[in-house]
Amino acid sequence: MSDELEIVRTVADLRQLLASWRKEGLSIGLVPTMGALHDGHFSLVEQSVQTNARTVTSLFVNPKQFGPSEDLDVYPRDEVADAAALAARGVDLLFAPAVEEMYSDGAVTAVAVPGIGDLLEGGFRPGFFTGVATVVAKLLIQSLPDRAYFGEKDYQQLCVIKRLTKDLDLPVDIVSCPIVREPDGLALSSRNAYLSAEDRQAAPALHQALIGAGYALANGAQVTSSIAAATAELLNVGFTKVDYIAVCDPTSLEQLEIVAGKARLLAAAWLGKTRLIDNIAIDV
Repeated sequence: MSDELEIVRTVADLRQLLASWRKEGLSIGLVPTMGALHDGHFSLVEQSVQTNARTVTSLFVNPKQFGPSEDLDVYPRDEVADAAALAARGVDLLFAPAVEEMYSDGAVTAVAVPGIGDLLEGGFRPGFFTGVATVVAKLLIQSLPDRAYFGEKDYQQLCVIKRLTKDLDLPVDIVSCPIVREPDGLALSSRNAYLSAEDRQAAPALHQALIGAGYALANGAQVTSSIAAATAELLNVGFTKVDYIAVCDPTSLEQLEIVAGKARLLAAAWLGKTRLIDNIAIDV
């Protein structure tokens, strides 16, 4: 860990500084973010700082992972506050490029992860995982860290990134980090800021519904009835729409009709205008 946070905005400057660290034999951790940082992000930062000699955090609101009707224009941004919080936690370098730096004029290459990127979130947000995979591949190639840290809250994203890293032979260890939750169980997310006071009261029901479904499955209930009960529970407490609740293989995310062993229970649901996602591990 160095004495203060440095901020760079170009790939050339990023590579120059990282090359000097590698020349010194220093290990490097990368924590990619879109800013609006919270304790979930900071848990990734802390793991990196503890494990690596140097930690880089990227801050880039990636336009390619937002659909036409999504919240790109209003997504929360506060670089000054984010930079101060990262400096206080021992981050050495903040990479905060402009859109033009990440996607130069005429750039047409995209990274897609078919199959696992087309399910669940990929079905409800077409193009989302191509946008995620493209920017993450670029960040990993630009920085070539020893390790990169991603939270299990975005579990499908984590699976997509592990797949692309393996398929592209990128020499980076992808480290998955546990979900950080509020005391009432709500998974931390930058988009929680969109919740009204009333919706915030109902929001923990998403986690509770998943726990209930997991408990039912562990006690012999069928997948279809467990999902139906969880869906009804959410609609009862004020969720306006349930995009999906799915019981999946923890690696391929293939949906399971029978659970015998480890699985992942994933959900996405709407509270008013706010879309929440969550997941839990289950072992039957």
